Amino acid sequence: MTVDLVVENCTVVTPAGRTPDAGVAVEDGTIAAVGRPEQLPDADRAFDADGAVLVPGIVDCHIHNREPGLEYKEDWESATRAAAAGGVTTVVGMPNTDPVIDRPDHLALKFERGEAGAHVDFQSYVVVTSENLGLIPDLDEAGALGFKIFLGSTVGDVPPPNDGEILEAMAAIAETGKRLGFHEENGEIIDHYTERFQAEGKTDPIDHAHSRPVIAEREAVERMITFAAETGTKIHMFHVSSGSAAEAVARGKGRGVDVTAETTPHYLWFTEDVLREKGNPARIQPPIRDAEERQRLWDVGMDEGAIDCIATDHAPHTPEEKMVDNPFGNTWDAISGFVGLETEVPVMLTFVDEGRLTLEEWVYRHATRPAQVWGMYPKKGSLQVGTDADFTIVDPDREWTLASSDELHSKNSVSPFVGESFVGKPVATVVRGEVVFEDGDVVGESGYGTRVDVDDSSAE
Repeated sequence: MTVDLVVENCTVVTPAGRTPDAGVAVEDGTIAAVGRPEQLPDADRAFDADGAVLVPGIVDCHIHNREPGLEYKEDWESATRAAAAGGVTTVVGMPNTDPVIDRPDHLALKFERGEAGAHVDFQSYVVVTSENLGLIPDLDEAGALGFKIFLGSTVGDVPPPNDGEILEAMAAIAETGKRLGFHEENGEIIDHYTERFQAEGKTDPIDHAHSRPVIAEREAVERMITFAAETGTKIHMFHVSSGSAAEAVARGKGRGVDVTAETTPHYLWFTEDVLREKGNPARIQPPIRDAEERQRLWDVGMDEGAIDCIATDHAPHTPEEKMVDNPFGNTWDAISGFVGLETEVPVMLTFVDEGRLTLEEWVYRHATRPAQVWGMYPKKGSLQVGTDADFTIVDPDREWTLASSDELHSKNSVSPFVGESFVGKPVATVVRGEVVFEDGDVVGESGYGTRVDVDDSSAE
């Protein structure tokens, strides 16, 4: 038997453990075998990993690719080019585009654009608002990965449903079997402090962070967990920024509610001091928290397991929108969000190098668990025979510094990680058996990426 590809000379790591001096065989885009060299078949192409670590393809279940409608910021092609360069093999786009992804035809447009431009595989969420409650079964049928509600003001100004409408939506979503995620900030609290701070003339970047206090996040988490307990809906908390919110998630899990959660590399890496040091380029929603909240996020979220997934909230904006030339100017004139697809793996590998978590724990939270939470497992996030041949190949010992945002592949690449140093870097990315990134270059074709069909996967 001769297969299409064998990746050889690597250490294979899954959540179950690691196998040194191993490799993976690929046939027709799926995994044909995993094992020692003598156990693998001959191949038309051999890819020498040169002693690197091979893991299941990284799944980023939270990116803003900005297409359709906001392509001046980012599009499917540029976002997934960055994903490929960052070792990410599957991404899930957010619905706050133009038009908002709130109708089956809008979702079809987002999928169509992805099929035309993406370098890696993809999916999309749909948003729930007061205007589309009756379309939930249709949106499910149209192939959405899951649903999202914005509880507080954010980029795109998608208004939240009221609590009664949220309960109604939850009941309908429970019938679909899919998961509902939240931008979990209490909008009334945020609006109150934003108006007050602006009236008081508080304009520093740190003032934006303090206008969105931890209580706004924690209250939203607790309220949605209470609603989910009532309706039996599977729920997810996007971009958990604080230990207090992670503790609320842990309490929900303890009550038996099917609540999952993600955090991001920037919440684990930075404290709010980055806003004092780098200003508006580090402005994001929810904001980066103080050192105490970051430590509790590590303790409860990561060490005790309240956090299921790592994702980025990759959110490109132009340098002008981020006020790069005036980083400490009036923060209310700036916009929130920054890119993350090419720094997420290096950040997490640096934490591995520091002993904060193991390679196996990283793989679980960054590949396997996101695929499980969002119904893509084992097609994605595993190295099982017969599943998609998606691999992230990393050098966990490579030391490097992100010297400039120009090194990144997004259309707009403002990042607070510029100037930060890492231990670990992706060296190759394989999507369904095709090498799409190697030797520092994106070599895959635009349009190779395809929509992940969740109908063929078992939702958790």
